[in-house]
Amino acid sequence: MSSAFLKNERADDPVVIPARAPLPPGTTNYVTYRGLSLLREELAALEQEHAHTQIHELDETERMRKLALLNGQIGALNQRIATAKVVDNHEQPHHEVRFGATVHLKSQSTKHGKANRQLTIVGVDEADATNGRIAFTAPIARLMLGKSVGDSIALRTIKGENVLKITDISYEG
Repeated sequence: MSSAFLKNERADDPVVIPARAPLPPGTTNYVTYRGLSLLREELAALEQEHAHTQIHELDETERMRKLALLNGQIGALNQRIATAKVVDNHEQPHHEVRFGATVHLKSQSTKHGKANRQLTIVGVDEADATNGRIAFTAPIARLMLGKSVGDSIALRTIKGENVLKITDISYEG
């Protein structure tokens, strides 16, 4: 059985810091105001957990491991916040798809059920595909950038090519 399924870490095992959402090298870390707020809330929660661990963790080995993990997570998060460039939706050209846009799409393919979709282009840390928030680095976001209402994009899927028509573009707040 893999040791990943067992809780029998040794004191000398390295602490593995979970990676943040990938941001391609050389890519600006664009964020929405909401995204920056979420990053700051995450940082506050990690700092609170760090303070709690320093005081309340009884087992010294576990305390040191947990603090090392939290320090790594806080460091990575501080780096993301420091490199964040907030994009103001009011400065975006509202007639075309840019960062921060909520795009309404209608499938033109009968294979895909002529379904309507709504996607909002956000920063990599704010992305949540299940709630229609996609990173600006995602392939579908890159296909939509610069397009206008009435334009179509061709998205390759497992079921084949799906042509999606942009029916509306809006920007939050």
